[in-house]
Amino acid sequence: MAGQNTRVGTTGADFMTTRENLMLINFKTTAVAFAIALAGGLMASGTADAQQKTMAIGTGGTGGVYYPLGGAIANVLSKNLPNVQATAEVTGGSVDNLKLIASGQSELGFTMADAAQDAVKGEGKFTSGKVPLQTLLVVYPNRMHVVTVEGTGIEKLSDLKGKRVSTGSPGGATEVMAFRVIEAAGLDKDKDMTRERLGVAESVNAIKDRKIDAFFWVGGLPTAAVTDLAATPGMKLKLIDHSEVVDKMNAKYGNLYSAGKIPSGTYPGYDKDNTIAEVWNIIVTGNKMSDDDAYTIVKTLVEKKADLVAVHKEANSFSLDNQVQDRSPVPFHPGALKYFKEKGVGK
Repeated sequence: MAGQNTRVGTTGADFMTTRENLMLINFKTTAVAFAIALAGGLMASGTADAQQKTMAIGTGGTGGVYYPLGGAIANVLSKNLPNVQATAEVTGGSVDNLKLIASGQSELGFTMADAAQDAVKGEGKFTSGKVPLQTLLVVYPNRMHVVTVEGTGIEKLSDLKGKRVSTGSPGGATEVMAFRVIEAAGLDKDKDMTRERLGVAESVNAIKDRKIDAFFWVGGLPTAAVTDLAATPGMKLKLIDHSEVVDKMNAKYGNLYSAGKIPSGTYPGYDKDNTIAEVWNIIVTGNKMSDDDAYTIVKTLVEKKADLVAVHKEANSFSLDNQVQDRSPVPFHPGALKYFKEKGVGK
């Protein structure tokens, strides 16, 4: 009987057995073909995945403006550039971002112009070595906030003497600029105050808990953490005027700073202008990005600005009018210059 299953015969039983064998063979052939096709598809998918570019963007703390804007940039680039997966990384701020670029861990980063100048010169927090940088975009001015609340006795910069003051996180450029403001005001950052090194969100929590009397923060308008402080029941926000120190800062550190203001109404219940020092923010990369990639990134960010403004209004400054070399101590990337030249700006 077993031998009958292997014969090709003309009886009904033999015919059925043979047809079943043929069906089985066809099924196996089809299954093998499907498996090969599936494997090929997976291999092709793996190849596509391998070609995908990952792009880390150094931002800042979650209470500032760099982080939400960085998230918006990552989203815009990932949606509009083929095979690009961009991510916004939480960092201490400008100094951390520049060091991440130097080590190859980030492709892009937000930074204040003063920290970037220190990086390319190998000065300040970058004495371990110069960082080769190129500017992609001048974005928006960062405003120095000198923040306190009613009841601390602080009305002007000189009143910080003897107080508990946060000058910003070690990884951010708030500390860089805060030290320069303090110096220009004739104070000693180490002798004249008890100094903490907290990010903006941590500073707000500390001032709410009465663990510090004031803090420095350089950021866009409005900064979420400062808004939170202004809206806190039982506390009245005070911003200390300090635009008078700008000339002294520029005399020592170069023409990086300008006098500006935080307009009344920027923060809940704050009904007067605050005169301040400000510095431009830039988005930078290292010395490895191709001209084509830089061109495409800049073009995308400028032309998709509305998507960024929907996340934070400071993105309104992501404009061609602001692409002026005088606003950045770091040369523009050739790919960025190509796009600016096509648009007839940035000269």
